[in-house]
Amino acid sequence: MKTENFSIAIGDDVLADLKDRLARTRWADDFANESWQYGTNGKYLRELVDYWRDTYDWRQHERAINAWPQFRTVIDDVPIHFIHVRGKGVAGKQPTPLIMTHGWPWTFWDFQKMIGPLTDPAAHGGDPADAFDVVIPSLPGYGFSTPLRKAGLNYMTTPDLWVKLMEGLGYPRFAAHGGDWGAFITAQLGHKYADRLIGTHFTLMVPLDMFTGGSVPVEDYSPEEAFLIKRNADFFLHESGYFALQSSKPQTPAFALNDSPVGLCAWILEKRRTWSDCGGNVESRFSKDDLLTTVMIYWLTQSYGTSARFYYEAAHNPWQPSHQRMPVVEAPTAIAVFHNELVIQPRRWAERYYNLKRWTAFPAGGHFAPMEEPQALIGDLRAFFRSLG
Repeated sequence: MKTENFSIAIGDDVLADLKDRLARTRWADDFANESWQYGTNGKYLRELVDYWRDTYDWRQHERAINAWPQFRTVIDDVPIHFIHVRGKGVAGKQPTPLIMTHGWPWTFWDFQKMIGPLTDPAAHGGDPADAFDVVIPSLPGYGFSTPLRKAGLNYMTTPDLWVKLMEGLGYPRFAAHGGDWGAFITAQLGHKYADRLIGTHFTLMVPLDMFTGGSVPVEDYSPEEAFLIKRNADFFLHESGYFALQSSKPQTPAFALNDSPVGLCAWILEKRRTWSDCGGNVESRFSKDDLLTTVMIYWLTQSYGTSARFYYEAAHNPWQPSHQRMPVVEAPTAIAVFHNELVIQPRRWAERYYNLKRWTAFPAGGHFAPMEEPQALIGDLRAFFRSLG
């Protein structure tokens, strides 16, 4: 596998164009929307865009990202961007290779708070024996894994790319973690490539055949978990409009969101607020800079369209099992259950579906755990993979 060093270097003309577009925004009217019930609140969006135009400094964040070693490669005609940081462990014990996979509307940079503690635990109050070699790729068609010109890429095919990536980096066996799409991808790695996986760790539980009707039996919910049935159903009833659109006609919103930075910001912002454990105050979990850097990675790479197609490709290319054995995910599995995750499945089902070795429920945190509760997630990762030897 041929890789090349990569460093982000956005042209001044691109940033000038963005500032001009922000200044010329034609704002939609917004009323009776104080609690965001109609979608993104216009007053807060204007506040955020004013900050974006007048105060936010992309170059500061560009430098922060570039402080970590980044690379680009092409695997099966798919461009892949990734961070690769080797761990600082102890003599006689190699750091555990760990690939961490993000989702939508995430980016690779959602793992920013975890890189240092996982690769150099001693410098962050941890045990150097828990060091990891960390690989953080951008999903195909997301961020700097662009431009994508190949159709059919989804959570079933991406694990094949990840195995080739890790092999190319010298890791025939490795650990995996993910959230959102990253949880699907990590579970698929543990299903199809169980012999290659040291273990799988993720924060979202979903049947791999969800797109073709796979579901969790109601009888698997214990009396203490019965409230989750309605909670899960409410998510699909009230929060899945984006899902229907991106699974059916992703190219249509792509033209709008590739042209309007404020439109793109509104689309991503609403999910960050609703899906996090922020109690309605999005800045209790993400600073303005956090929010805007996520938007910027999509905007500067013009990758919203191909990121949204990940949904279409999942919906139109049904999951095909690699075996019929149980558990479906045979690799040793740990699940970190954060309080405000979008969907939480019953433990009884998880014990049957996965080779479940660890289940940890956290009292706080939502869908974006690496940004919301990084220390909790780091501790759980360390404890799980330490237990596997």
